[in-house]
Amino acid sequence: MEIAVLGGGHGCYAAAAELSEKGHRVRFWRRDADALAPVLESGSIEVKDFRGTRDVAIALPTSSLEEAVKGAELIVIPLPSTTHMDLSKELAPLLSDGQVLFFPPGTFGSYIFAKAVKEAGNPADVSFAETGTLPYLARKHGPREVVCSGYATRLPTGVFPARNSEHAFAVIRAAYPSIEEIEDGLSGALMNAGGIIHPPLILMNAGPLEHFDAWDIHNEGTQPSIRRVTDALDAERIALREALGYKAPHFPLADHYSKDGDEWMYGRSAHEKLTDSGDWREKIDLQSHRYMVEDTALGLSLLVSIGRWSGTPTPIAAGLLAMASAITGRDLYGEGRTLENLGLSELNRSQMEQLLFRGIE
Repeated sequence: MEIAVLGGGHGCYAAAAELSEKGHRVRFWRRDADALAPVLESGSIEVKDFRGTRDVAIALPTSSLEEAVKGAELIVIPLPSTTHMDLSKELAPLLSDGQVLFFPPGTFGSYIFAKAVKEAGNPADVSFAETGTLPYLARKHGPREVVCSGYATRLPTGVFPARNSEHAFAVIRAAYPSIEEIEDGLSGALMNAGGIIHPPLILMNAGPLEHFDAWDIHNEGTQPSIRRVTDALDAERIALREALGYKAPHFPLADHYSKDGDEWMYGRSAHEKLTDSGDWREKIDLQSHRYMVEDTALGLSLLVSIGRWSGTPTPIAAGLLAMASAITGRDLYGEGRTLENLGLSELNRSQMEQLLFRGIE
């Protein structure tokens, strides 16, 4: 299958390599041509995982967005959601009928990209899907080297508009057989694990993060008191899903840490693989790191706004967002990915359901 992978982050390199190794023809786009140069020159990405270390050939590394997406059946965008507003406007005029965009994860980016296509005057019938996490526990170790310490085994995925679900799932499943079909794009957004796991970890580890040169929030930074806050925050996410009528499984984050019960998105022992790798012992700047500007600022603001819209209390999410606003000196709810800022807060339940099924008309 012709697949475009957009972006230069850890997950982008992992996706380009894995999908190429599966036999797909991958167009790998990165805006920064200088940073992409080692892949352009070698025509490959070096991957290290449980199968060893090897070079994987990439069919078309390019810094041309049009070249990457023209004719692609699937467009994978494993970029932070902070990139969505700008990228959606660049991409919107280039999309064509039948293409499927996949956001792992999305923070309701599916709606943002659909809206950009509409505002660009592009009549193409495009599908936008999002899931709960990156398909990879990955870290780049060099300009063309990526290490994958784990792969997703379950990817709950929803499509916007939901009327295109059958087509979109068929396309995505050819690349990611581990997807599990859920109701719609907002259901997919409410599976996003980043906005649950990372805000408590960075906010409750703020002292050591600012004191030490490097700190592993997933290892020594994950202690019982922090886990209790994470569980309480995740309970609010699940309450939102239930309030909107979304069905189980809700993929509670507690399963990520458990050795029994239901298998979570990365399968068994994923947390141990993550901490054993040492790749998450890092310097996290609380003003600029994506755990703050993406998972906290955008992820929590979306949860709080859906809570307000649906009449579902989210005191933990709101409290963490208030703490983050104090740390950054910014109004993260006012700036955030809220239903108000998306122009959706005045919709009633029926109108929201129609939007999620039919799309933007």
